[in-house]
Amino acid sequence: MFIQPIDYVLVAWFVLAAASTIYVAVDQFRNNPEATVMKWGFVLITLYMGPIGLLLYVLADKEPRPGTHEEFVSPLWKQGIGSTIHCVAGDATGIILAAAFTALLGWPMAIDLIVEYVAGFTFGLFVFQSLFMKRMMGGTYWENVRRTFVPELISMNSMMAAMAPTMSLLMMGRDMRAMDPAALVFWGVMSLGVIVGFAVAYAFNVWMVSVRLKHGLMTVRNRRPGKHGAPKHAPSSPKQRGHGLHDQHGQMELPPAWAPTRPQQLAMAGVTGVLLAAGMIVPGFYVNLGLGAKDVGGIIMPKGMIMDFNTPAESMRDMAAILPRYVSYVAPAGARGDQPLEPRIENGVKVFDLEASVIRWNILPNETVEAYAYNRQVPGPRIRVTQGDRIRINFKNSLSEKTTIHWHGMILPNEMDGPSEITQPPVLPGGTYVYEFEVGQTGTYFYHTHADSDRQQAFGLYGALIIDPRDPAGAPRADMEYTIQLQEWLKREWLTYPAMIMEGGLPNFFTINGKAYPSTDTIRMKVGQTVKLRFIGSHNNFTHPMHVHGGPFEVVAVDGETLAASARYLADTVGVAPGQRYDVIWTARRPGKWLVHCHIPHHTKNNNVEIKGAGGLTMIIEVE
Repeated sequence: MFIQPIDYVLVAWFVLAAASTIYVAVDQFRNNPEATVMKWGFVLITLYMGPIGLLLYVLADKEPRPGTHEEFVSPLWKQGIGSTIHCVAGDATGIILAAAFTALLGWPMAIDLIVEYVAGFTFGLFVFQSLFMKRMMGGTYWENVRRTFVPELISMNSMMAAMAPTMSLLMMGRDMRAMDPAALVFWGVMSLGVIVGFAVAYAFNVWMVSVRLKHGLMTVRNRRPGKHGAPKHAPSSPKQRGHGLHDQHGQMELPPAWAPTRPQQLAMAGVTGVLLAAGMIVPGFYVNLGLGAKDVGGIIMPKGMIMDFNTPAESMRDMAAILPRYVSYVAPAGARGDQPLEPRIENGVKVFDLEASVIRWNILPNETVEAYAYNRQVPGPRIRVTQGDRIRINFKNSLSEKTTIHWHGMILPNEMDGPSEITQPPVLPGGTYVYEFEVGQTGTYFYHTHADSDRQQAFGLYGALIIDPRDPAGAPRADMEYTIQLQEWLKREWLTYPAMIMEGGLPNFFTINGKAYPSTDTIRMKVGQTVKLRFIGSHNNFTHPMHVHGGPFEVVAVDGETLAASARYLADTVGVAPGQRYDVIWTARRPGKWLVHCHIPHHTKNNNVEIKGAGGLTMIIEVE
C-alpha cells in the first residue's frame, strides 16, 4: 500500500531493477564471453543493486565489440569490480535470506546481524567461492575452501561493515516497516545495504586482485574439444590470466616479490575485522538493537521523535501513526461528530451501545485524518441523561489494541471507573465490556479512553456526557446551548500521529467537535438571545484560552458543578485545560459575526495557514 512518498520511489526503483536484471541476464547468457559463475554474479548483483548493477556490467564487463573482451576487462579497476561481484553476489544472497528469516521469527536486531554475517560468510565461502568457482581454480573442494578463506573473510568483513550500520539505522529508524519482509521498504533497505557494502568492499577487492589473492573478470570462448579432450568452454588466450587467474596447475602467476605475505593478509583481515566490529556495535549507541520486527510491528513514527538505544518498543508504538490499512470506515466528508445517541429502555435502564473503531475523518474538506472513533464519529456520540437515571453502556472494542472507557468526573462504583489494569481488565481487540451505574450528578461531563490515553484520546476517543437536573428550576437557563469539545491533531506526510507535547509530536491542526475552521459550525442567534456554551477539555496537551467576541459571558458552572448565583462571574476568556469543563452563558448584544476562538494564534490556523481569516479552534456566532 502506498502510504508514504518513499513507497512510490521504491516501486520505480524495483521496476528499473527488474528491467535491468532481465537485460543483464539475457545479454550475459546470449552474447558475453564470461564464465558462468560471473554471469550469475552479475545477474544477482543487478537484481540487488538495480540500475547500478547494470551500469557496472556495461562499463566493466559487457563486450563492446566482438573479440575485444580480453582487452576490455584487463584494467585493474574492472578486475576489482569482477572480484567484488562474485564476493558480494554470494555474501549478499546469504545475508538477505537470513534477514528475511530472522525478521519473520521476530529475533532482535543484534542477533539478526550476527546471523546475517554467518549466513553471508557461509554461503559466500562454501557455495559461491569454493563450489561455483572450483572448475576455474582447480584442486579439490576443500582445498578451495582453505585457499579462499582469507580472501572471503576480508571481502565479507568489509561488506558487512557497511551493510550492518545501513540496515540497523534504517530498519530501526522512524519507518519500521523496514523490518517487515512483507513491506517494500524492507527490500529497499536490503538493496541500499548491498550498494553501500559493494562500495566499501570494492577497495579491498582491488588490492586482493592486484596481489592475486582473488580472481577478477575473465573471458571464456566457445571452442570445440581438441584431440586431447580440451574443454568446450576455455580461455581463448593467455592474456586474460593477467589478474588473478591460475596456470594449468591451478597456481597463481605472480612474481615472488609481489606475492602477499601472511602479515599482509592478517593485517587486512584485522583492519576489516575492526571495521566490522564498529559497523555492528556503533549503531547500538543510537538505536535499540534489542528489538525485533514483532516488537515494533511495522509502525511509522513522527519525524523528530528522539529515539536512543534504550527507547522501548512500547514508546515507539505509542507515538506511531495509524496505518491506513486499519481503517474500517470512511466517513462522508460532511459527517459531524457529537450526534445525540438515543437509548433504548430495558427494565427501566437506559441502554447505550458504543463501539470503538478506526475511521477516516474529514477535519476540513480536503484534509482527512485517521482516527479512533466511538460509533464512527469524532467526537463520539453525545450521551444525554437525567439525574437519577440508571444507565448501561454496552461497549465493543473493534480496535487492534486494548482500550477502556472512563467516565470523567463521575461518582460511580470503582469497577465502573475505567482505568485499564487498575479498576478493570483492559478490553482486548474484539472484546466487550458492560458499564452500568446510577447517575447522581448534573452538569457537563465527558467520557474518554483510559488505556494509553495519550495515544487513543489524541486520536478521537472521547465524547460529551450531559446530565440534566431532575428539577431544572434552579439551573442556569439560556435560549439555546452548544457543546464545544477541543482537540489537537498531528498530520504529516499523509499519516496521522497522536499529538503530544514531546519531540516530534507537536500538533499542527486543531478542531472543535472534530472540525477545523472554516468547517466548524456556526451558531445562529438573534439580538437579545442567550446561548450556553459548554466548553469541554477533551484534548490532551495545551490549556486553550477560549475567548468570545462581542462582550463578556457569565461563568455559571465549572467541572460540572453549578456555581451559586453569588459565585458566578463575568469574563471574556476561560482557560480550558485538558479535562476541564466550563459552562458560560453569552448574550447576543449586537448583530454581526462574533468569533469564538482560542487566543493562542497558532491554534487558530490549519498547519500554520489561515483560511478565510482563521482556522483551527475558531467558530462563529452569527447574530441577526
